[in-house]
Amino acid sequence: MTKKKTARAKPNPLWGGHYSQGPAAIMATINASIDIDRRLYAQDIAASKAHAAMLAAKGILSGRDAKAIANGLDKIQSEIENGAFTFTRELEDVHMNIESRLRDLIGDAAGRLHTARSRNDQVATDFRLWLRDAIDDLQFRLRDLQEALLDQAERHAATLMPGFTHLQPAQPITFGHHLMAYVEMLGRDRDRFRDCRKRVNEMPLGAAALAGTSFPIDRTMTAKALGFDRPMANSLDAVSARDFALEFLAAASTLGIHVSRLAEEIVIWCNPSFGFVKMSEAFTTGSSIMPQKRNPDAAELARAKTGRLLGAFNALSVMMKGLPLAYAKDMQEDKEQVFDAVDTLHLTLAAMAGMIRDMTPDAEAMRRALGEGFITATDLADWLVRCCDVPFRDAHHITGKIVRLAEGKTCGLADLSLAEMQSVDPRITRDVFSVLSPENAVQSRASFGGTAPALVKKAVRDARKRFL
Repeated sequence: MTKKKTARAKPNPLWGGHYSQGPAAIMATINASIDIDRRLYAQDIAASKAHAAMLAAKGILSGRDAKAIANGLDKIQSEIENGAFTFTRELEDVHMNIESRLRDLIGDAAGRLHTARSRNDQVATDFRLWLRDAIDDLQFRLRDLQEALLDQAERHAATLMPGFTHLQPAQPITFGHHLMAYVEMLGRDRDRFRDCRKRVNEMPLGAAALAGTSFPIDRTMTAKALGFDRPMANSLDAVSARDFALEFLAAASTLGIHVSRLAEEIVIWCNPSFGFVKMSEAFTTGSSIMPQKRNPDAAELARAKTGRLLGAFNALSVMMKGLPLAYAKDMQEDKEQVFDAVDTLHLTLAAMAGMIRDMTPDAEAMRRALGEGFITATDLADWLVRCCDVPFRDAHHITGKIVRLAEGKTCGLADLSLAEMQSVDPRITRDVFSVLSPENAVQSRASFGGTAPALVKKAVRDARKRFL
């Protein structure tokens, strides 16, 4: 029986001095990360230029070589951005693809660029630079969604709708007040990303493989050139830490949950049983069999995308949980999760902002829904406390009896006669009817953060100053 030969790739130029044969073809495939990490090209080039400038400043690299490296890297960046650069899996990753091309352009000087660094600190630096930029971009996208919500909230600061708990009618609120809740949620999301950015913005470069370097480098100079707050204080931590990525994915997951809640409400509001909002053809789809359908698919997909964000956080957590210090190849799997999360958020936030601007609230449908569920019952209980000096627990009990009376007569609270209410508690006067309308109920909620239209308008003005 003839033994089957293992298919092999070409010898890797990185360790050709020690290895005489190329890896198995499948090993070359699983080991390569260029299909993912090529997105780091701009950050890799920027970090390499800063590293070369520092090496030259410290006399480790000649000024001539540093200049050739910088010019060569500029040319490579231009080639990549113009589509003239060829990435190859044989060179495994973005770092070696760029270094190999640099050697083609400037010769042996390219080999000196890797002095006092390793791919371990190189990739960690590139990743942090990329994520820092991604966080800054997400701030603008979140701001845009907040602005869309604020515009709708301002227009509908006095548009009445039912507020729900347990998805059951609870108390009257305004549509503007409801939307402002999401403005506040997104504001906290922005704070989380802003806070995360502080820990992202520490530089691993100069930690080398894991132990630092014997060359007299100036890590603070490189950090300053790249806009980092500081170089990381421990070389082992610098190359092996991925908590910055986990923190980002945790913040992204929380944001995704907030977006999913809003998307779910849009789906509910679009249902004809509610009919609170209408969406145009721009953000809905039809049915292949039911010609009357207008489905809120953009909202449903935004809701679904949260699963990807939660999955990314879980995948990276499981990958990192048992790794000893320092670097392990497992970490090559870190970037795909983060890249996908950022792409998902870009798409989802843009779709949500578009839907919010597109939707048309139906004030009449919301007003009709206020007639369901005895929605001013709490106002009746509060009136008993305020006007009849009844302890709230007693007022709650009295109101419950009046609600049961209205249920039996299949009418609203305001449709009961004074005599019928007084049959439950004789202290009730005609003044009680002043609190049973949804309009008066909403106007009375004038405590800070409440739903009174004047407060909602002020909240919108304040939020524009805080967030926009």
